[in-house]
Amino acid sequence: MGILKSYRIVASAALVAMGSGAFAQNTTIMDQTQTQFQANSAVNDTWQPSLVTDGAYDRVPHVTKPLQWQNVREADVMWKKRVWREIDTRERQNMAFRYPGDDYTGGGFFIEIILDAVKKGKIKAYSNMDDRFTSALSLAQIQELLIGKPDTTMVEDPLTGEMVMKISSREFNPDVVTKYRIKEDWIFDRNIGRMQARIIGVAPILDIYNEDGSFRASQAVFWLYYPEMREMLAQYEVFNADNDVARMTWDDYFEGRFFSSKVIKTSNPFDLSYRERGMSNMEALYESQKATEMLFNKEHDMWVY
Repeated sequence: MGILKSYRIVASAALVAMGSGAFAQNTTIMDQTQTQFQANSAVNDTWQPSLVTDGAYDRVPHVTKPLQWQNVREADVMWKKRVWREIDTRERQNMAFRYPGDDYTGGGFFIEIILDAVKKGKIKAYSNMDDRFTSALSLAQIQELLIGKPDTTMVEDPLTGEMVMKISSREFNPDVVTKYRIKEDWIFDRNIGRMQARIIGVAPILDIYNEDGSFRASQAVFWLYYPEMREMLAQYEVFNADNDVARMTWDDYFEGRFFSSKVIKTSNPFDLSYRERGMSNMEALYESQKATEMLFNKEHDMWVY
């Protein structure tokens, strides 16, 4: 009897220990989820993520890191071409850039995700006039580029009847960012025997409208150094229209080249884009297709010759 009683005591203690361990594990998971929620909180003021488990199943914290690039030696580079591309977010394949967001996509457009990272100091923005990243921008300069300077108007004071100056600032509308420009290097690495595409910089393109609402022009807001962005991009997922559970991070999205784009410039002696050379839209499109085919066939040519 004494032995059975001792076994019961030991078994009870083991069950209590297992229950405590399970509770501690659940608490750890909750803590990790809360930590991730704090790290990936909403990127704008109008969208707020859910404070409870909003779904039919429990999701584990998605802790992701970018896959580090393999170092490329200059001696292994047999061929290189610098290319500039434009991504039009109004195309169906690029709809992820305009998805309003949820708990795992950041709660905003892609432009809002990168603006939130710039404001929090996670990444640095460089001048839109130079894609060589030689001049960093302040938050005030970025805000002026996005929404312009504050408007000053003279209004009548309802109490005194005197004319006073009123300063009003505009709000940023993410819909005006319809394109993204990409600067990248195409390299044939003989160490691995294949072509590699390395993105160097990303620049959001802002549409500018006249006071009557007519379109005036487009310009790059700022440049972002892509290798500095990768750690931040790995923390937000891309919306998948076909399957809500089969998502990838923004880093995977860019590295896997799931976006649709067109070439607007390749390295040339005058450093001019197709449009700056005086080409029409149709001629620029033909040149873009020609450059794309050249990059596609270059790897085969390197093996043949």
